[in-house]
Amino acid sequence: MSNIKFGTDGWRAVVGKDFNAENVEIVTNAIGKYVFDNYGIYKTIIVGYDPRNMAKEFSMQCAEILKDKGFKVLYSDKVIPTPVLAYNAKHLDACAIMFTASHNPPEYLGIKFIPDYAGPATKEITDEIVSNLGQKYPSCVKGKLIYTDFSNNYFKHIKQIINFEKIKELKTHIIFDGLYAASIGYFDKLLSDKGIEYDSIHMYHDPNFGGGMPEPKPQYMGELIEFIKTHRNYVGFANDGDSDRFGVINENGEYVTPNEIIAILLMHLKNNKKYSGCLVKTVGASQMLDIVAEKLGIEVIETPVGFKHVGEAMRKYNPIIAGEESGGLSIQGHIPEKDGILANLLILEAMAYSGKSLVQMQNDLHRFVGCTFINTRVDKKLESQDEVKPVLDKFSQMEDVAGIKVLKKDFKDGVKLYLEDKKTWILVRPSGTEPLLRIYIESDNSEKIDKIISFVK
Repeated sequence: MSNIKFGTDGWRAVVGKDFNAENVEIVTNAIGKYVFDNYGIYKTIIVGYDPRNMAKEFSMQCAEILKDKGFKVLYSDKVIPTPVLAYNAKHLDACAIMFTASHNPPEYLGIKFIPDYAGPATKEITDEIVSNLGQKYPSCVKGKLIYTDFSNNYFKHIKQIINFEKIKELKTHIIFDGLYAASIGYFDKLLSDKGIEYDSIHMYHDPNFGGGMPEPKPQYMGELIEFIKTHRNYVGFANDGDSDRFGVINENGEYVTPNEIIAILLMHLKNNKKYSGCLVKTVGASQMLDIVAEKLGIEVIETPVGFKHVGEAMRKYNPIIAGEESGGLSIQGHIPEKDGILANLLILEAMAYSGKSLVQMQNDLHRFVGCTFINTRVDKKLESQDEVKPVLDKFSQMEDVAGIKVLKKDFKDGVKLYLEDKKTWILVRPSGTEPLLRIYIESDNSEKIDKIISFVK
């Protein structure tokens, strides 16, 4: 049990090593005890899995254990994206267990617990689950296991949010890179159901994700990028392994950053769809979002890095949109969990409303902001966890960085230093799982970034 550790998004481990039948039983019982203690035996539990190796087998083991304990278990009858399972947790007033390791390498699998509010479990919840590891609870009634198709509830909801008729007016061609991920049979089916034409590649589930990583970043979307560069007027979309993150490629074959996507969608939802409310962003997201929000008269709520913090803020503030720099977002009226399928559809909708290409919308955004921000991240390995605090203390006492004066400091997640040019900041925060510092840097000038990287090293 000492090898079972819950991180920011559940428990993850290598299949065949720590992720084995014995540990799955221990974690399943710990979650079952949490549900039993907090909701009672009559709380429905829904269970789903992504395309990863052994995800179906281990998820079925989990479902059988919970059924034998007396719970009513609804088990997905096919591969399912995390946001689809999360939406059904809310729709069916159920707790959910998702077998996924998101964007981690193919050899990993994980268990993610989703409470009935449909967002990531808070630290208080995961702490209680961890305290339940190895403990027992009674079997008091006869449970049942029902195979369930969760897709229709989700499709009906998405069709109420997205204006598919408007998307039909798009002159830009669409290509979907299934990336062997869970969104196959969901994103494409939503388009097909509405008669929207698209091209596609990699449209089958592969536990090895085609020999790459299940992450929609440029280095893993080479074929999609090459297709767009060699075909005229295409925009491309992909999702990560469990489809809670998005990846977008513009008509020039260029990766569009999540920060740009969130900014474009904030403007779209406010101006075209008349949403009202605030913006929720993480401390690691771009200052560009603050500028856009200020110009639109929108309040900004900033959280620590991680969608569990974003999800909590969504439940509290009901924002227009909430997002993080790593490729996760959700919007008002949806769920407090990131949804890469919804994000891709919203970009198509925003393009259709504007009548412009995505490249043009990016150019409009940069003109609106007044500059183009550049982001990078440097990971600094340390010898031990004992080194983390002294380094953070050192950064917290700095009055200048690479010769630029520190204007203000923020300590909600590590140390964030805003520099006096008002266009540059540096965030130093510890990894939650290893002796590692993640150093985020943003500026409007690549030379400043290079200087800061040299200064940090």
